[in-house]
Amino acid sequence: MRVAIEGQEFNSLTDERLGWVCMEPTFKLIRGKSPEVKAAAIKQLGKGQTALCMFRIMYDHSNKSSAEFYAWSSYLLDQPGTWNGVLEGVRFFADDAMLELLEETRKRLEARNRRLGLGWGDARLNDIETDPELLKIVNGLYERFKRLIPNTHNVIAEYIRAHPDEFVDFIG
Repeated sequence: MRVAIEGQEFNSLTDERLGWVCMEPTFKLIRGKSPEVKAAAIKQLGKGQTALCMFRIMYDHSNKSSAEFYAWSSYLLDQPGTWNGVLEGVRFFADDAMLELLEETRKRLEARNRRLGLGWGDARLNDIETDPELLKIVNGLYERFKRLIPNTHNVIAEYIRAHPDEFVDFIG
């Protein structure tokens, strides 16, 4: 699903905002819906849109705090195919640094879960408040995430601006 937008607005959007605007119609369709409805909607997207959608699902939920980064990473890892979809999205945009961080996030959290006998679904937002080792790990990963994210938005926005026909219908 492409977004209808005026060329002047398209050209004036920040990198981060451009990615959001391009996904807003899709997110309106899938917000609060069943996994089946979400999967069907995502299946209808083009490759670039799917990559952007999967990245935005991860980013929009996990960017506000280290606790959210931890909890949402765990949640997405618990949903069949979702984490791989996020990785494929980041890979599509050739953001190797973000891809490396996300793969390390999975490995570090997976090692903790294995050591404690936990599954992805056992993660809670407040886990980092009660586990000093987890707090240290997650804070380090989240700090790297915050440092890398401006470049990720830039890489994605450059792709969108180079391929607007995949994301927008210009009006006016």
